[in-house]
Amino acid sequence: MGHDDAAPLLDGRYRLEQEIGRGGMSVVYRATDEVLHRPVAVKLFHPGSVDLARQEAELGVLAALEHHGLVGLLDAGVVDVVGSGPRRFLVMSLVVGQDLEARLEVGPLSAKHVAEIGYDMAEALEYIHPHGVVHRDIKPSNILLVDYGTGSERARARLTDFGIALAAGVERLTADGVTTGTAAYLSPEQARGGDVGPASDVYSLGLVLLQCFTRRREFPGSLVESAIARLSRDPVVPEPLPEHWKQLLRAMTAQDPADRPLGAQLVAMLRDVVITESAAGDTGTPATRTDTAATAAPSTAAPADAARGDAAPAGSRPATLDSLPEESLQRTVAMAARLFDAPIALVDVLDEDREWSQSWIAEGVDEVARNISFRSGFAPVPVPVVIPDGSVHPEMRQSPLVTGPLGIRFYVSVPLLRHDGTAVGTLAVLDVRAREASDADLANLRDLAALAVTQLELRQEGLRTTSDALPLDGAH
Repeated sequence: MGHDDAAPLLDGRYRLEQEIGRGGMSVVYRATDEVLHRPVAVKLFHPGSVDLARQEAELGVLAALEHHGLVGLLDAGVVDVVGSGPRRFLVMSLVVGQDLEARLEVGPLSAKHVAEIGYDMAEALEYIHPHGVVHRDIKPSNILLVDYGTGSERARARLTDFGIALAAGVERLTADGVTTGTAAYLSPEQARGGDVGPASDVYSLGLVLLQCFTRRREFPGSLVESAIARLSRDPVVPEPLPEHWKQLLRAMTAQDPADRPLGAQLVAMLRDVVITESAAGDTGTPATRTDTAATAAPSTAAPADAARGDAAPAGSRPATLDSLPEESLQRTVAMAARLFDAPIALVDVLDEDREWSQSWIAEGVDEVARNISFRSGFAPVPVPVVIPDGSVHPEMRQSPLVTGPLGIRFYVSVPLLRHDGTAVGTLAVLDVRAREASDADLANLRDLAALAVTQLELRQEGLRTTSDALPLDGAH
């Protein structure tokens, strides 16, 4: 419901207007503060979900927190609801923008944007932890990407929902027998019911950043299934990720809390990653570069019409081990372009020992098309992506691919998958016409990608065979 004088008035001040979120412990409403005439968010806890007496002290601590990376607590109280008794409510700033979970459903993020989100969150944790506050429920839906209406390409991240934060202590169970914190993002110590401190938040944030690349929960399932999984193994960090990301994510998700970076150390590590990703992006043509284009289409980073990267030392291996895959990728992009009658097709692969990139560009297409590449420091998208019209797509419409001289409208891509299911690259087709991609089109594009991967895997097998056959110390 919209603004309505007949809507419920909470505590004589907050008029509840529309439910905007619901969880196991509470419901969140958009509301109007009738005293200050401003929009706010009101979180109303379910009966019995919090210890009202114990929370009084915690609320004093939370209300004192003020930081650009946090959604501030404006007010709190207890109301008697007919039929359910006393219930706690919290009043928070109403933030305009998507939460990270909703954003990831739209498409992948560029590595630079992921780093910026991580940096914002690291600063927030560096602030709250010395105040004795452990958030305990860091997950994508509790990270808001704020739109300040300034037209900035970068959405600043803010941490919200301190409803289960504790000053310190052992992980506890709610009245329903469910541990506080969302199952998929619990730290190992939370899963064990042990002492929970700042390092627990760092672990949860590590899982969130990992999900920004994989776009799936690392430990899905029920509380028990999820807990057993994280206690029996470390998160799987994708091999195609750059080394600085792999080191960071493995450190943040270390099993032993003492091994995880905290405070200023975590902030410094994420600052370095932001700088590294920014520098990587600066190699492209300024007129066509974009950080947000990587969410649904390739970024413009480096020439893509030739294989790049240094191959492993050739030694005495046959030249065909490199020339055949290269020729296969050239034919793949040419066939993909013909399949869609489109002017641009691209393929990019991060192989075990080198990177491969090929493009097919029709005659008459602006030369800027030769600067398009997928490699911007982020892992290949593991699922097909179809954007019928980039000019109206929320993540692509500001991309220079759309607004620049190419005027791209249509984008379709499929992952290149190894036999074990690992995504090692992307095959994409771009067109200046808005259009659709049928299931048959996607199936054909996947078949082309599979043929290219087969040739690459044959090459790797050939490399291993050649290496095994090489003489050692001159022996035959």
